[in-house]
Amino acid sequence: MLPRAHPRLLLPLLAVALVGALTGCSLFDRDKPGTTLAQPSAPVAGGRSQLEIPTTVAAGQVSLLQRLGEDGPMRTLSVERNGAWQCLDCAGDGVTSRGTLAPELTERLQVLLANPKLAAETDQARRYRTTCIDALTSSLLTSTGLITSQDCPGEERTPVAGEILLLLTQATPAEVKG
Repeated sequence: MLPRAHPRLLLPLLAVALVGALTGCSLFDRDKPGTTLAQPSAPVAGGRSQLEIPTTVAAGQVSLLQRLGEDGPMRTLSVERNGAWQCLDCAGDGVTSRGTLAPELTERLQVLLANPKLAAETDQARRYRTTCIDALTSSLLTSTGLITSQDCPGEERTPVAGEILLLLTQATPAEVKG
């Protein structure tokens, strides 16, 4: 007879599976330094190219992945160190938008991304679990790690990551609420 898995291991395994499903990526490539943000993949119907969801980012870069509920479309915003951003499906229409953050916002974003307190806000450090169903789930992918939050009552906000999320959603077509 095979030994049974410990029930206390089930929740962390489910959390890892959920994070993987939300980000659509492998969590095992996160330690590779210097990996760049997503690049367009092969063209899809209509001659457009589809942006791949990033799996890692370098220092000074950030990606915001948002999904409303389990079945909602995934919005992906990638911001480079110089403030250039690209947002896939931000309006839910499949269109990729591009722009550049204002210099003062780029500088503020870099200060926030370099804040040592960000390490304590990662999903791993907080042992984060999603708690709401059909809520807007926002995941920030930073060089420090993945930081997830949900727009639901009682959700504890992360100070530094919360500021990054607010900055990105106010300066780009990404939304803070669903």
